[in-house]
Amino acid sequence: MSQPRDDRQDDLFGPSLEKIINLRHPLVRLAAEMDWEFLAGRFGSVRSVASDQVNRRCRLVAGLFILKHMHNLSDEALSERWVENPYFQYFCGEVVFQHAAPFDRSSLTRWRQRLGEEQIAALLQESLSVAHRTGAIESKDLERVVVDTTVQEKAIAHPTDARLTHRAIEKLVALAKREGVELRQSYLRVAKRAAIMVGRYTHAHQFKRARRELKFLRTRLGRIIRDIRRKIQGDSALEDCFGPLLDLAVRVRHQEQRQRGPKVYSLHAPEVECIGKGKARAPYEFGCKVSIATPATAPKGGQFVLHAKALHGNPYDGHTLGPAIADLEKLTGVAVRRVHGDKGYRGHNYPDQFKVWISGQVRRVTKAIRREMRRRAAVEPVIGHLKDDHRMRRNYLKGRDGDRINAVLAAAGFNFSLLLRWLEELLRVLLLILRPGLPPPRLASSGLQKHSSRSTSESFSLGLWVDQLPNQRHRLPQPTSR
Repeated sequence: MSQPRDDRQDDLFGPSLEKIINLRHPLVRLAAEMDWEFLAGRFGSVRSVASDQVNRRCRLVAGLFILKHMHNLSDEALSERWVENPYFQYFCGEVVFQHAAPFDRSSLTRWRQRLGEEQIAALLQESLSVAHRTGAIESKDLERVVVDTTVQEKAIAHPTDARLTHRAIEKLVALAKREGVELRQSYLRVAKRAAIMVGRYTHAHQFKRARRELKFLRTRLGRIIRDIRRKIQGDSALEDCFGPLLDLAVRVRHQEQRQRGPKVYSLHAPEVECIGKGKARAPYEFGCKVSIATPATAPKGGQFVLHAKALHGNPYDGHTLGPAIADLEKLTGVAVRRVHGDKGYRGHNYPDQFKVWISGQVRRVTKAIRREMRRRAAVEPVIGHLKDDHRMRRNYLKGRDGDRINAVLAAAGFNFSLLLRWLEELLRVLLLILRPGLPPPRLASSGLQKHSSRSTSESFSLGLWVDQLPNQRHRLPQPTSR
């Protein structure tokens, strides 16, 4: 599977991709550093029968997932850019330029559902492994971590009682029409007007009239529910078909605005939770919590995401620390020595409480620990980049499995984008050093500025070291699961 797919017999006169692309491109160097055999073993394990065709597609699928979240692309945009970009094709294992995509945009959905979070986490693990091999991150950076939680919002409209009730009526009527169940009355026209008037009356602060229209909506929804139940009684096939939607409609009809406990905020995504993080601009966010872990140190290649996991049920932040650190140690194979968190982690469930440091803590704080505590806030811009640049701002994947998969893929895409920048800066340093008559470069943002004060011979040694990086195969200590 690690060997690229060779289709040159289909186009004997077509040049290979290696002859038309720049082999010094960071994406080409990243493809050389990737352990495609490891990803093939993890992705191919979901198929009961291993075949050559499945193995050949594993690198294609892994490359597509990386490119999608690295460049913040939808499935449709990814399929279009893949045909136009030869570097995308080379990264996914092609040998000759392809004029048509060998995959359909819906195939990515099927692969995500087939793999699941456990197998897709191999992309995050491989990103850290490549970072370790290329010198972007060291083992000591994995021993001191910062943990924080954020909200991954779902792609739903802002929930209101009137809109949810109206949508329940529309969906029940549409399903009854599709299944051939004839209703006494659909109430579609009057329900639409009532839903509009609830919004208008609320905007005008005429709440008594708004409550009257909302009661009208709930009454009509109850009539439709009872009518459908009478018509499908005794038909097991129709009862199984209408059962989930009827249960959601009953919950929507009886739930109140200020009731405690779980509520329905979306009919197409009933797993959505209402989470309040105390933000002035967004008092409530609708989605699920995500735990993010980054190094407490300053790695040369940037603040990589060491662990990302979606958490359902709106758990308390402190109760997520123990499982998060256990998963992190399993993923990297390195024992965590110190954990830094904000004040939301007070009363945590981590077994070794002396390894956890909370913001504002005074006792047992040394100078080294104080320096690490000041870097706790470095996780905040990482979360911002995950949301704005790598598709964690609004999750479009379905169900709770989609929440977990999207969080891991966003973290992997962020790490691979840092690796691209790291490899590009290494190549720039090498070219500038080997060019005669020019001093070594000064790159303040890359973590390589300490090399600028070296002598000419030392700089030349650095250039040779950088040139040999793709041949080095040092890997992180691997857990037993690999």
